[in-house]
Amino acid sequence: MQLHRLFSAFPAGFPGVGLLLLRVVVGATLGGHGILCLLSSDRITLVVSVSTALLLLSGGCLLIGFLTPILSLLAGLECLGIACSWFPFQLLSPFESKLSLAPIIAISAAIALLGPGAFSLDARLFGWKEIVIPPTSRAPED
Repeated sequence: MQLHRLFSAFPAGFPGVGLLLLRVVVGATLGGHGILCLLSSDRITLVVSVSTALLLLSGGCLLIGFLTPILSLLAGLECLGIACSWFPFQLLSPFESKLSLAPIIAISAAIALLGPGAFSLDARLFGWKEIVIPPTSRAPED
C-alpha cells in the first residue's frame, strides 16, 4: 500500500485553515498533557513513560502535520485509553474528567478521516505534484 493513498485531498483556503486549527488544538492538548505527566509524576513507571512519549510524539507530529491519519488515530486511542483508565496517570490535569476527553477523541477521528490539509508537512511530502511535460520537437515528416 502506498502512503499517498492515506490522503484523499489537501484542501487549502478556509477548509485548510480549519484542519490546521483542529490539528493545533489536538496536538497542543496532547503535548501539554505529556509535559504535565513528565513534570508531576513522582514515580515514573515503564507504562507511564511509554504513554507519555506517545502523547508527546503524536502531539508534536499533529502540530506539524506529519503522518496525520495514522497519528490522529493513535491520539484518539491514547485518549480513549486514558478515559478507560488503561494508562495509570496519577496527576491533576485537564484530563482528570473522563468527559473532557470526548471532544479530543472526536476531533482526532475527524482529522483521521479528513486528512491533514494543505498547511501540513504531509501536503509538502505526499501532496499532489504538477508534472510539466515539455512539447517534443519532431522533425517534419516528408
